[in-house]
Amino acid sequence: MAKYSTGSGGDSAGGSCELCGSDGDLQTANVAGATLQVCDSCARDHGENERTTGSDSSRDEQNRKRKAAQNAAKLQDAQQTDTSHWEDGADYDDDQLPYLVSKYGERVTEARQSEGLQTSELAAELDLDEADVLAVEQGRATQANVGGSTIKALEQYLDIDLVESS
Repeated sequence: MAKYSTGSGGDSAGGSCELCGSDGDLQTANVAGATLQVCDSCARDHGENERTTGSDSSRDEQNRKRKAAQNAAKLQDAQQTDTSHWEDGADYDDDQLPYLVSKYGERVTEARQSEGLQTSELAAELDLDEADVLAVEQGRATQANVGGSTIKALEQYLDIDLVESS
């Protein structure tokens, strides 16, 4: 039967693990807030990384230093991020997406195909991002943050109506 620490420390466990009762080499480990004399197995399974053996404490120190260095590197990377395009703020009010007709994506796809163009060719012709044209064709204009200017360019070039008329 396992013995539990009464807080007296030292060899009060009689050479047995205070968790599982096994005999053998013991080490001090912090288990659920209590300092216990435990075997290697229980220290690995239940210890809270506060073992007092020399190699464990140096390994913990190395891990802390490694994590601190990683955090410092992340912070430095974040500070070096180019935010020049954020200085004036993003002004989406000038290019709001209008209310689109039902099945607008199908209209764009059919019109593009009838013109004999690939998506990439249409995007290049209109100087648009191909991902935006694809998003419109797939009916994801809102989710992809496609601007109203993209819709207007597609309407004019393909001679189709994509915007709901009021």
